[in-house]
Amino acid sequence: MSTKRILVSDPISEIGVEALSQHPDLQVDVNTGLTPEALLEVIGDYDGLIIRSQTKVTREVLEAAKNLKVIGRAGVGVDNVDREAATDHGVIVMNTPTGNTISTAELAFTLMLSAARNIGPGHAGVLAGEFPAARKAFKGIEIYQKRLAVIGMGRIGTEFVKRAQAFGMTVAAFDPFLTQARADQLKVELADSPDAALKGADFVTLHVPMTPDTKHIINADRLALMNKGAIVVNCARGGLIDEPALRAAIDSGHIAGCGLDVFEDEPPSSDHILFDLPKHTAFTPHLGASTNEAQENVGIQVAEQLRDFLTSGEIRNAINMPSLDAAALEDIGDYLGLAKSLGKFLAKLGPANPDSIRVSYHGAIADKDTPLVSRTVLHGFLASSREDVNIVNCPAIAKELGLELVESTINATTEYSELVVVELRKGEERFRLAGSIIGKSPRIVEIDKLYVDTNIEGNFLIVRNDDRPGIVGLVGTALAAHNLNIANLSLARNKTEGNALSVIELDSPASEELLAELNAAAGVLSAKAIEI
Repeated sequence: MSTKRILVSDPISEIGVEALSQHPDLQVDVNTGLTPEALLEVIGDYDGLIIRSQTKVTREVLEAAKNLKVIGRAGVGVDNVDREAATDHGVIVMNTPTGNTISTAELAFTLMLSAARNIGPGHAGVLAGEFPAARKAFKGIEIYQKRLAVIGMGRIGTEFVKRAQAFGMTVAAFDPFLTQARADQLKVELADSPDAALKGADFVTLHVPMTPDTKHIINADRLALMNKGAIVVNCARGGLIDEPALRAAIDSGHIAGCGLDVFEDEPPSSDHILFDLPKHTAFTPHLGASTNEAQENVGIQVAEQLRDFLTSGEIRNAINMPSLDAAALEDIGDYLGLAKSLGKFLAKLGPANPDSIRVSYHGAIADKDTPLVSRTVLHGFLASSREDVNIVNCPAIAKELGLELVESTINATTEYSELVVVELRKGEERFRLAGSIIGKSPRIVEIDKLYVDTNIEGNFLIVRNDDRPGIVGLVGTALAAHNLNIANLSLARNKTEGNALSVIELDSPASEELLAELNAAAGVLSAKAIEI
Protein backbone atom coordinates (compact mmCIF):
# COMPACT_ATOMS: atom_id res chain seq x y z
CA MET A 1 0.00 0.00 0.00
CA SER A 2 1.42 3.40 -0.96
CA THR A 3 1.84 5.99 1.77
CA LYS A 4 -1.09 8.39 2.17
CA ARG A 5 -0.43 11.95 3.32
CA ILE A 6 -2.69 13.83 5.75
CA LEU A 7 -2.61 17.54 6.50
CA VAL A 8 -3.88 18.72 9.89
CA SER A 9 -4.53 22.42 9.29
CA ASP A 10 -6.37 23.25 12.54
CA PRO A 11 -5.40 22.16 16.08
CA ILE A 12 -6.74 18.78 17.20
CA SER A 13 -5.98 16.41 20.07
CA GLU A 14 -2.39 15.17 20.22
CA ILE A 15 -3.79 11.70 20.82
CA GLY A 16 -5.58 11.96 17.46
CA VAL A 17 -2.40 13.03 15.70
CA GLU A 18 -0.54 10.16 17.33
CA ALA A 19 -3.20 7.67 16.16
CA LEU A 20 -2.48 8.76 12.59
CA SER A 21 1.30 8.95 12.94
CA GLN A 22 1.58 5.42 14.30
CA HIS A 23 0.08 3.86 11.19
CA PRO A 24 2.86 2.73 8.83
CA ASP A 25 0.93 3.70 5.70
CA LEU A 26 0.18 7.27 6.77
CA GLN A 27 2.32 10.40 6.86
CA VAL A 28 0.92 13.26 8.96
CA ASP A 29 1.87 16.93 8.71
CA VAL A 30 0.53 19.34 11.34
CA ASN A 31 0.58 22.82 9.82
CA THR A 32 -1.94 25.08 11.52
CA GLY A 33 -2.71 28.71 10.82
CA LEU A 34 -2.16 28.48 7.06
CA THR A 35 -3.31 31.46 5.02
CA PRO A 36 -5.73 30.67 2.16
CA GLU A 37 -2.86 31.25 -0.29
CA ALA A 38 -0.53 28.90 1.60
CA LEU A 39 -3.22 26.21 1.76
CA LEU A 40 -3.66 26.42 -2.02
CA GLU A 41 0.07 25.91 -2.50
CA VAL A 42 0.35 22.72 -0.43
CA ILE A 43 -3.05 20.99 -0.62
CA GLY A 44 -2.24 19.20 -3.88
CA ASP A 45 0.19 16.92 -2.03
CA TYR A 46 -2.36 15.45 0.37
CA ASP A 47 -4.84 12.57 0.37
CA GLY A 48 -6.60 13.69 3.56
CA LEU A 49 -7.31 16.99 5.31
CA ILE A 50 -8.34 17.49 8.95
CA ILE A 51 -9.89 20.84 9.90
CA ARG A 52 -11.90 22.53 12.61
CA SER A 53 -13.71 25.81 11.95
CA GLN A 54 -10.77 28.01 11.02
CA THR A 55 -9.77 26.47 7.69
CA LYS A 56 -12.05 27.37 4.79
CA VAL A 57 -12.24 24.64 2.15
CA THR A 58 -13.51 26.51 -0.89
CA ARG A 59 -14.10 25.34 -4.44
CA GLU A 60 -10.75 26.90 -5.34
CA VAL A 61 -9.02 24.78 -2.70
CA LEU A 62 -10.74 21.64 -3.93
CA GLU A 63 -9.74 22.35 -7.52
CA ALA A 64 -6.12 22.54 -6.37
CA ALA A 65 -6.44 19.36 -4.27
CA LYS A 66 -5.72 16.88 -7.06
CA ASN A 67 -5.03 13.94 -4.72
CA LEU A 68 -7.53 14.74 -1.96
CA LYS A 69 -9.90 11.91 -1.09
CA VAL A 70 -11.35 12.89 2.28
CA ILE A 71 -11.91 15.92 4.52
CA GLY A 72 -12.47 15.36 8.23
CA ARG A 73 -14.14 18.07 10.32
CA ALA A 74 -13.40 17.84 14.04
CA GLY A 75 -16.88 18.95 15.07
CA VAL A 76 -20.42 18.89 13.71
CA GLY A 77 -20.81 21.93 11.47
CA VAL A 78 -19.28 21.89 7.99
CA ASP A 79 -20.29 25.39 6.95
CA ASN A 80 -16.63 26.11 6.17
CA VAL A 81 -16.53 23.37 3.53
CA ASP A 82 -18.00 23.80 0.06
CA ARG A 83 -19.83 20.48 0.17
CA GLU A 84 -21.15 20.72 -3.37
CA ALA A 85 -17.65 21.33 -4.71
CA ALA A 86 -16.28 18.47 -2.58
CA THR A 87 -18.86 16.11 -4.02
CA ASP A 88 -18.16 17.36 -7.56
CA HIS A 89 -14.47 16.59 -7.05
CA GLY A 90 -15.14 13.20 -5.50
CA VAL A 91 -13.99 14.11 -1.99
CA ILE A 92 -15.73 12.54 1.00
CA VAL A 93 -16.62 15.01 3.77
CA MET A 94 -16.84 13.56 7.27
CA ASN A 95 -17.77 15.22 10.55
CA THR A 96 -17.81 14.06 14.17
CA PRO A 97 -21.41 14.43 15.30
CA THR A 98 -21.08 12.63 18.62
CA GLY A 99 -17.85 14.06 20.02
CA ASN A 100 -19.33 17.33 21.29
CA THR A 101 -22.94 16.24 21.84
CA ILE A 102 -22.90 16.50 25.62
CA SER A 103 -20.85 19.70 25.74
CA THR A 104 -23.20 21.52 23.37
CA ALA A 105 -26.35 20.26 25.05
CA GLU A 106 -25.00 21.32 28.44
CA LEU A 107 -24.06 24.80 27.18
CA ALA A 108 -27.48 25.33 25.57
CA PHE A 109 -29.17 24.31 28.80
CA THR A 110 -26.85 26.60 30.75
CA LEU A 111 -27.70 29.54 28.48
CA MET A 112 -31.41 28.87 28.98
CA LEU A 113 -31.03 28.92 32.76
CA SER A 114 -28.68 31.91 32.65
CA ALA A 115 -31.06 33.99 30.55
CA ALA A 116 -34.04 32.97 32.65
CA ARG A 117 -32.33 33.86 35.95
CA ASN A 118 -30.27 36.86 34.72
CA ILE A 119 -26.96 35.28 35.70
CA GLY A 120 -24.87 37.52 33.42
CA PRO A 121 -26.45 40.88 34.32
CA GLY A 122 -26.64 39.87 37.97
CA HIS A 123 -22.95 38.95 37.99
CA ALA A 124 -22.05 42.29 36.38
CA GLY A 125 -24.16 44.12 38.96
CA VAL A 126 -22.38 42.47 41.87
CA LEU A 127 -18.95 43.30 40.42
CA ALA A 128 -20.03 46.91 39.84
CA GLY A 129 -20.97 47.31 43.51
CA GLU A 130 -24.70 47.52 42.72
CA PHE A 131 -25.78 44.57 44.84
CA PRO A 132 -29.11 45.97 46.20
CA ALA A 133 -30.11 47.50 42.85
CA ALA A 134 -29.23 44.34 40.94
CA ARG A 135 -31.16 42.18 43.40
CA LYS A 136 -34.22 44.34 42.82
CA ALA A 137 -33.84 44.64 39.04
CA PHE A 138 -33.18 41.06 38.03
CA LYS A 139 -36.24 39.05 38.90
CA GLY A 140 -35.99 35.68 37.21
CA ILE A 141 -38.24 33.20 35.38
CA GLU A 142 -38.65 29.59 36.50
CA ILE A 143 -38.46 26.79 33.94
CA TYR A 144 -40.48 24.30 36.01
CA GLN A 145 -43.72 23.22 34.25
CA LYS A 146 -42.97 25.54 31.33
CA ARG A 147 -43.45 24.53 27.68
CA LEU A 148 -40.20 24.00 25.76
CA ALA A 149 -40.09 23.92 21.95
CA VAL A 150 -37.16 21.96 20.53
CA ILE A 151 -36.46 22.52 16.82
CA GLY A 152 -34.26 19.63 15.73
CA MET A 153 -34.20 16.31 17.57
CA GLY A 154 -30.80 14.96 16.69
CA ARG A 155 -28.30 13.87 19.30
CA ILE A 156 -27.90 17.32 20.89
CA GLY A 157 -31.62 18.11 20.88
CA THR A 158 -32.34 14.74 22.46
CA GLU A 159 -29.80 15.32 25.23
CA PHE A 160 -31.29 18.78 25.89
CA VAL A 161 -34.74 17.21 26.22
CA LYS A 162 -33.50 14.76 28.87
CA ARG A 163 -32.22 17.63 30.99
CA ALA A 164 -35.34 19.75 30.47
CA GLN A 165 -37.62 16.90 31.53
CA ALA A 166 -35.50 16.38 34.65
CA PHE A 167 -36.31 20.01 35.52
CA GLY A 168 -40.03 19.42 35.06
CA MET A 169 -40.53 21.03 31.64
CA THR A 170 -43.02 19.77 29.05
CA VAL A 171 -41.55 19.38 25.56
CA ALA A 172 -42.90 19.85 22.06
CA ALA A 173 -40.46 18.83 19.32
CA PHE A 174 -40.26 19.38 15.59
CA ASP A 175 -37.99 17.33 13.38
CA PRO A 176 -39.04 16.10 9.93
CA PHE A 177 -37.31 12.76 10.58
CA LEU A 178 -38.66 12.11 14.07
CA THR A 179 -41.19 9.29 14.10
CA GLN A 180 -44.20 9.13 16.37
CA ALA A 181 -42.83 5.96 17.95
CA ARG A 182 -39.55 7.67 18.80
CA ALA A 183 -41.38 10.75 20.09
CA ASP A 184 -43.47 8.53 22.36
CA GLN A 185 -40.29 6.85 23.60
CA LEU A 186 -38.75 10.24 24.41
CA LYS A 187 -42.03 11.43 26.00
CA VAL A 188 -42.28 14.53 23.80
CA GLU A 189 -45.18 15.98 21.86
CA LEU A 190 -44.44 15.51 18.13
CA ALA A 191 -45.18 18.72 16.23
CA ASP A 192 -45.78 18.55 12.49
CA SER A 193 -44.23 21.97 11.84
CA PRO A 194 -42.04 24.57 13.56
CA ASP A 195 -45.14 26.71 14.00
CA ALA A 196 -46.95 23.92 15.87
CA ALA A 197 -44.00 23.44 18.20
CA LEU A 198 -43.58 27.16 18.89
CA LYS A 199 -47.23 27.96 19.51
CA GLY A 200 -47.60 28.65 23.23
CA ALA A 201 -43.93 27.92 23.99
CA ASP A 202 -42.18 29.59 26.91
CA PHE A 203 -38.70 28.58 25.72
CA VAL A 204 -37.26 27.46 22.39
CA THR A 205 -33.91 25.82 21.69
CA LEU A 206 -32.54 25.30 18.16
CA HIS A 207 -30.58 22.24 17.05
CA VAL A 208 -30.71 22.23 13.23
CA PRO A 209 -28.05 22.84 10.55
CA MET A 210 -27.85 26.07 8.59
CA THR A 211 -29.49 25.55 5.19
CA PRO A 212 -31.59 27.69 2.85
CA ASP A 213 -34.66 26.09 4.45
CA THR A 214 -33.60 26.85 8.03
CA LYS A 215 -32.19 30.36 7.56
CA HIS A 216 -34.19 32.68 9.85
CA ILE A 217 -36.37 29.77 10.92
CA ILE A 218 -37.07 31.98 13.94
CA ASN A 219 -38.56 35.14 12.43
CA ALA A 220 -41.06 37.80 13.51
CA ASP A 221 -44.11 35.64 12.73
CA ARG A 222 -42.80 32.67 14.70
CA LEU A 223 -41.68 34.77 17.63
CA ALA A 224 -45.27 36.03 17.81
CA LEU A 225 -46.47 32.44 18.25
CA MET A 226 -44.57 32.06 21.54
CA ASN A 227 -45.98 33.05 24.91
CA LYS A 228 -45.37 36.52 26.26
CA GLY A 229 -42.12 36.51 28.23
CA ALA A 230 -40.57 33.62 26.28
CA ILE A 231 -36.82 33.05 25.88
CA VAL A 232 -34.94 31.95 22.73
CA VAL A 233 -31.77 29.79 22.91
CA ASN A 234 -29.41 29.04 20.03
CA CYS A 235 -26.22 26.98 20.25
CA ALA A 236 -26.53 25.56 16.73
CA ARG A 237 -25.75 27.99 13.90
CA GLY A 238 -25.86 31.75 13.47
CA GLY A 239 -28.45 32.81 10.95
CA LEU A 240 -31.19 30.54 12.28
CA ILE A 241 -32.59 33.61 14.05
CA ASP A 242 -33.61 36.86 12.39
CA GLU A 243 -31.72 38.99 14.92
CA PRO A 244 -33.44 42.34 14.15
CA ALA A 245 -36.82 40.61 14.49
CA LEU A 246 -35.73 39.14 17.82
CA ARG A 247 -34.65 42.58 19.06
CA ALA A 248 -37.97 44.07 18.01
CA ALA A 249 -39.89 41.32 19.82
CA ILE A 250 -37.85 41.94 22.98
CA ASP A 251 -38.31 45.70 22.77
CA SER A 252 -42.07 45.21 22.43
CA GLY A 253 -42.12 43.15 25.62
CA HIS A 254 -43.40 40.00 23.93
CA ILE A 255 -40.09 38.10 24.19
CA ALA A 256 -38.18 38.34 27.47
CA GLY A 257 -34.70 37.63 26.14
CA CYS A 258 -32.25 35.16 24.66
CA GLY A 259 -29.24 32.95 25.24
CA LEU A 260 -26.93 32.82 22.22
CA ASP A 261 -23.66 31.05 21.55
CA VAL A 262 -23.72 31.74 17.78
CA PHE A 263 -24.43 34.80 15.67
CA GLU A 264 -25.29 35.50 12.06
CA ASP A 265 -21.99 37.35 11.60
CA GLU A 266 -19.07 36.05 13.61
CA PRO A 267 -17.34 37.53 15.39
CA PRO A 268 -20.21 39.92 16.15
CA SER A 269 -19.42 43.62 16.44
CA SER A 270 -19.31 45.23 19.87
CA ASP A 271 -22.42 47.25 18.98
CA HIS A 272 -24.43 44.18 18.00
CA ILE A 273 -28.17 44.83 17.99
CA LEU A 274 -28.75 42.55 21.02
CA PHE A 275 -25.80 43.43 23.24
CA ASP A 276 -27.29 46.44 25.03
CA LEU A 277 -30.32 44.58 26.35
CA PRO A 278 -30.51 45.09 30.13
CA LYS A 279 -31.69 41.66 31.29
CA HIS A 280 -32.62 38.06 30.42
CA THR A 281 -29.62 37.70 28.13
CA ALA A 282 -26.63 35.35 28.06
CA PHE A 283 -23.99 35.42 25.33
CA THR A 284 -20.97 33.17 24.77
CA PRO A 285 -18.36 33.19 21.97
CA HIS A 286 -19.23 29.96 20.12
CA LEU A 287 -18.26 27.69 23.00
CA GLY A 288 -20.54 24.74 22.21
CA ALA A 289 -17.67 22.30 21.71
CA SER A 290 -15.23 24.08 24.01
CA THR A 291 -14.76 21.63 26.83
CA ASN A 292 -11.66 19.59 27.51
CA GLU A 293 -13.61 16.41 26.94
CA ALA A 294 -15.23 17.51 23.67
CA GLN A 295 -12.00 18.85 22.19
CA GLU A 296 -10.29 15.57 22.97
CA ASN A 297 -13.19 13.48 21.70
CA VAL A 298 -13.67 15.15 18.32
CA GLY A 299 -9.93 15.24 17.63
CA ILE A 300 -9.53 11.54 18.32
CA GLN A 301 -12.72 10.66 16.46
CA VAL A 302 -11.87 12.55 13.27
CA ALA A 303 -8.34 11.13 13.25
CA GLU A 304 -9.62 7.57 13.61
CA GLN A 305 -12.21 8.11 10.85
CA LEU A 306 -9.62 9.35 8.36
CA ARG A 307 -7.19 6.60 9.32
CA ASP A 308 -9.78 3.89 8.81
CA PHE A 309 -11.03 5.30 5.52
CA LEU A 310 -7.59 5.76 3.96
CA THR A 311 -6.31 2.37 5.12
CA SER A 312 -9.34 0.09 4.93
CA GLY A 313 -12.12 1.95 3.10
CA GLU A 314 -14.38 2.18 6.16
CA ILE A 315 -16.72 5.18 5.95
CA ARG A 316 -18.16 6.74 9.12
CA ASN A 317 -20.12 9.96 9.57
CA ALA A 318 -19.83 11.00 5.92
CA ILE A 319 -22.25 13.73 4.90
CA ASN A 320 -22.00 13.11 1.13
CA MET A 321 -21.70 9.31 1.12
CA PRO A 322 -23.49 6.38 2.74
CA SER A 323 -21.63 5.52 5.93
CA LEU A 324 -20.28 2.00 6.18
CA ASP A 325 -18.53 0.66 9.27
CA ALA A 326 -16.08 -2.21 9.24
CA ALA A 327 -18.70 -4.87 9.99
CA ALA A 328 -21.07 -3.63 7.29
CA LEU A 329 -18.20 -3.26 4.83
CA GLU A 330 -17.20 -6.86 5.40
CA ASP A 331 -20.82 -7.94 5.08
CA ILE A 332 -21.29 -6.43 1.62
CA GLY A 333 -17.67 -6.34 0.43
CA ASP A 334 -18.08 -9.15 -2.11
CA TYR A 335 -21.08 -7.36 -3.62
CA LEU A 336 -19.18 -4.13 -4.32
CA GLY A 337 -17.01 -5.76 -7.00
CA LEU A 338 -20.09 -7.43 -8.47
CA ALA A 339 -21.98 -4.14 -8.47
CA LYS A 340 -19.22 -2.27 -10.29
CA SER A 341 -19.02 -4.96 -12.98
CA LEU A 342 -22.79 -4.98 -13.42
CA GLY A 343 -22.64 -1.22 -13.97
CA LYS A 344 -19.88 -1.56 -16.56
CA PHE A 345 -21.71 -4.34 -18.39
CA LEU A 346 -24.85 -2.17 -18.42
CA ALA A 347 -22.93 0.68 -20.04
CA LYS A 348 -21.68 -1.57 -22.84
CA LEU A 349 -24.78 -3.66 -23.49
CA GLY A 350 -27.76 -1.48 -22.58
CA PRO A 351 -29.44 1.37 -24.47
CA ALA A 352 -27.68 4.72 -24.74
CA ASN A 353 -29.03 7.80 -22.92
CA PRO A 354 -31.24 5.91 -20.47
CA ASP A 355 -33.75 7.50 -18.11
CA SER A 356 -33.00 5.42 -15.02
CA ILE A 357 -31.07 2.60 -13.42
CA ARG A 358 -33.06 0.37 -11.08
CA VAL A 359 -31.19 -1.80 -8.59
CA SER A 360 -33.25 -4.45 -6.82
CA TYR A 361 -32.22 -6.93 -4.15
CA HIS A 362 -33.61 -10.45 -3.69
CA GLY A 363 -33.03 -12.72 -0.72
CA ALA A 364 -30.78 -12.08 2.29
CA ILE A 365 -28.93 -9.21 0.60
CA ALA A 366 -32.15 -7.19 0.83
CA ASP A 367 -31.70 -7.00 4.62
CA LYS A 368 -28.14 -5.65 4.39
CA ASP A 369 -26.77 -2.12 4.12
CA THR A 370 -27.17 -1.73 0.34
CA PRO A 371 -27.03 2.02 -0.55
CA LEU A 372 -23.30 1.80 -1.27
CA VAL A 373 -23.89 -1.25 -3.48
CA SER A 374 -26.43 0.71 -5.53
CA ARG A 375 -24.10 3.69 -5.75
CA THR A 376 -21.30 1.36 -6.92
CA VAL A 377 -23.51 0.14 -9.78
CA LEU A 378 -24.04 3.76 -10.80
CA HIS A 379 -20.31 4.48 -10.54
CA GLY A 380 -19.43 1.51 -12.74
CA PHE A 381 -22.00 2.60 -15.31
CA LEU A 382 -20.83 6.22 -15.52
CA ALA A 383 -17.10 5.42 -15.27
CA SER A 384 -17.27 3.59 -18.59
CA SER A 385 -17.60 6.90 -20.41
CA ARG A 386 -16.34 9.57 -17.99
CA GLU A 387 -12.99 10.01 -16.30
CA ASP A 388 -14.21 12.58 -13.75
CA VAL A 389 -16.58 10.23 -11.94
CA ASN A 390 -16.00 8.37 -8.69
CA ILE A 391 -18.02 6.78 -5.93
CA VAL A 392 -18.60 10.15 -4.23
CA ASN A 393 -19.68 12.37 -7.10
CA CYS A 394 -21.54 9.82 -9.26
CA PRO A 395 -25.02 10.77 -7.89
CA ALA A 396 -24.37 14.45 -8.66
CA ILE A 397 -23.17 13.61 -12.18
CA ALA A 398 -26.17 11.35 -12.74
CA LYS A 399 -28.47 14.18 -11.66
CA GLU A 400 -26.82 16.51 -14.17
CA LEU A 401 -27.48 13.92 -16.88
CA GLY A 402 -31.10 13.41 -15.82
CA LEU A 403 -30.36 9.79 -14.89
CA GLU A 404 -32.37 8.51 -11.92
CA LEU A 405 -31.07 5.82 -9.55
CA VAL A 406 -33.87 3.72 -8.02
CA GLU A 407 -33.34 1.11 -5.30
CA SER A 408 -35.84 -1.55 -4.25
CA THR A 409 -36.12 -4.89 -2.45
CA ILE A 410 -38.08 -7.79 -3.90
CA ASN A 411 -39.62 -10.60 -1.85
CA ALA A 412 -40.12 -12.93 -4.82
CA THR A 413 -38.09 -16.15 -4.67
CA THR A 414 -35.37 -16.87 -7.23
CA GLU A 415 -33.05 -19.75 -8.00
CA TYR A 416 -30.38 -17.96 -5.96
CA SER A 417 -30.30 -17.31 -2.23
CA GLU A 418 -29.16 -13.75 -2.95
CA LEU A 419 -29.51 -11.85 -6.19
CA VAL A 420 -28.75 -8.31 -7.36
CA VAL A 421 -30.73 -7.25 -10.43
CA VAL A 422 -29.88 -4.06 -12.31
CA GLU A 423 -32.14 -2.72 -15.02
CA LEU A 424 -31.54 0.10 -17.46
CA ARG A 425 -34.69 1.89 -18.63
CA LYS A 426 -35.16 4.16 -21.60
CA GLY A 427 -38.78 4.95 -22.29
CA GLU A 428 -40.46 1.59 -22.72
CA GLU A 429 -37.16 -0.18 -23.42
CA ARG A 430 -35.69 -2.38 -20.66
CA PHE A 431 -32.33 -4.11 -20.35
CA ARG A 432 -31.38 -6.09 -17.26
CA LEU A 433 -28.50 -7.98 -15.72
CA ALA A 434 -28.27 -10.03 -12.55
CA GLY A 435 -25.45 -11.22 -10.33
CA SER A 436 -24.99 -13.34 -7.25
CA ILE A 437 -22.36 -14.75 -4.93
CA ILE A 438 -21.91 -18.45 -5.61
CA GLY A 439 -19.82 -19.97 -2.86
CA LYS A 440 -17.42 -17.09 -2.34
CA SER A 441 -17.25 -16.14 -5.99
CA PRO A 442 -19.22 -13.17 -7.41
CA ARG A 443 -20.80 -14.20 -10.73
CA ILE A 444 -22.93 -12.63 -13.43
CA VAL A 445 -25.84 -15.04 -13.83
CA GLU A 446 -28.25 -13.28 -16.21
CA ILE A 447 -27.96 -11.03 -19.24
CA ASP A 448 -31.25 -9.65 -20.51
CA LYS A 449 -33.26 -12.58 -19.12
CA LEU A 450 -30.89 -15.20 -20.50
CA TYR A 451 -29.15 -17.33 -17.86
CA VAL A 452 -25.36 -17.35 -17.97
CA ASP A 453 -22.53 -18.02 -15.53
CA THR A 454 -19.40 -15.92 -15.87
CA ASN A 455 -16.73 -14.06 -13.93
CA ILE A 456 -17.09 -10.37 -13.12
CA GLU A 457 -13.61 -9.38 -14.34
CA GLY A 458 -11.66 -10.13 -17.47
CA ASN A 459 -11.75 -9.63 -21.24
CA PHE A 460 -15.19 -10.54 -22.55
CA LEU A 461 -16.66 -11.03 -25.97
CA ILE A 462 -20.47 -10.87 -25.92
CA VAL A 463 -22.07 -12.32 -29.05
CA ARG A 464 -25.78 -12.31 -29.85
CA ASN A 465 -26.77 -14.49 -32.78
CA ASP A 466 -29.54 -16.40 -34.48
CA ASP A 467 -30.18 -19.70 -32.74
CA ARG A 468 -28.98 -21.99 -35.52
CA PRO A 469 -26.11 -24.43 -36.06
CA GLY A 470 -22.65 -23.20 -36.99
CA ILE A 471 -22.49 -19.87 -35.16
CA VAL A 472 -20.38 -21.09 -32.25
CA GLY A 473 -17.99 -22.72 -34.71
CA LEU A 474 -17.82 -19.53 -36.73
CA VAL A 475 -16.93 -17.50 -33.66
CA GLY A 476 -14.35 -20.06 -32.52
CA THR A 477 -12.70 -20.09 -35.93
CA ALA A 478 -12.50 -16.29 -35.94
CA LEU A 479 -10.95 -16.25 -32.49
CA ALA A 480 -8.36 -18.82 -33.55
CA ALA A 481 -7.52 -16.76 -36.63
CA HIS A 482 -6.83 -13.77 -34.39
CA ASN A 483 -4.79 -15.91 -31.97
CA LEU A 484 -7.22 -15.40 -29.08
CA ASN A 485 -7.59 -18.15 -26.49
CA ILE A 486 -10.91 -18.89 -24.75
CA ALA A 487 -10.65 -18.90 -20.94
CA ASN A 488 -14.33 -19.52 -20.24
CA LEU A 489 -17.50 -19.90 -22.28
CA SER A 490 -21.15 -19.53 -21.23
CA LEU A 491 -23.99 -20.15 -23.68
CA ALA A 492 -27.68 -19.28 -23.39
CA ARG A 493 -30.58 -19.47 -25.82
CA ASN A 494 -34.09 -18.10 -26.17
CA LYS A 495 -36.02 -20.73 -28.11
CA THR A 496 -39.16 -18.60 -28.25
CA GLU A 497 -37.45 -15.69 -29.98
CA GLY A 498 -34.95 -17.85 -31.86
CA ASN A 499 -31.77 -16.20 -30.70
CA ALA A 500 -28.80 -17.10 -28.51
CA LEU A 501 -26.11 -15.45 -26.44
CA SER A 502 -22.45 -16.36 -25.96
CA VAL A 503 -20.37 -14.84 -23.15
CA ILE A 504 -16.77 -15.66 -23.99
CA GLU A 505 -13.97 -14.83 -21.57
CA LEU A 506 -10.66 -14.36 -23.39
CA ASP A 507 -7.04 -14.34 -22.26
CA SER A 508 -6.51 -11.00 -24.03
CA PRO A 509 -8.77 -8.26 -25.42
CA ALA A 510 -10.68 -8.67 -28.69
CA SER A 511 -9.45 -6.36 -31.45
CA GLU A 512 -11.55 -3.93 -33.47
CA GLU A 513 -10.79 -6.04 -36.55
CA LEU A 514 -12.27 -9.14 -34.93
CA LEU A 515 -15.39 -7.26 -33.86
CA ALA A 516 -15.87 -5.87 -37.37
CA GLU A 517 -15.47 -9.35 -38.83
CA LEU A 518 -17.99 -10.93 -36.45
CA ASN A 519 -20.55 -8.14 -36.81
CA ALA A 520 -20.45 -8.62 -40.58
CA ALA A 521 -20.93 -12.41 -40.36
CA ALA A 522 -24.25 -13.96 -41.34
CA GLY A 523 -26.33 -14.95 -38.31
CA VAL A 524 -24.46 -12.67 -35.86
CA LEU A 525 -26.76 -9.99 -34.46
CA SER A 526 -24.07 -8.16 -32.48
CA ALA A 527 -20.57 -8.68 -31.12
CA LYS A 528 -19.23 -6.44 -28.37
CA ALA A 529 -16.01 -6.45 -26.37
CA ILE A 530 -15.93 -5.56 -22.67
CA GLU A 531 -12.79 -5.23 -20.58
CA ILE A 532 -13.29 -5.14 -16.80
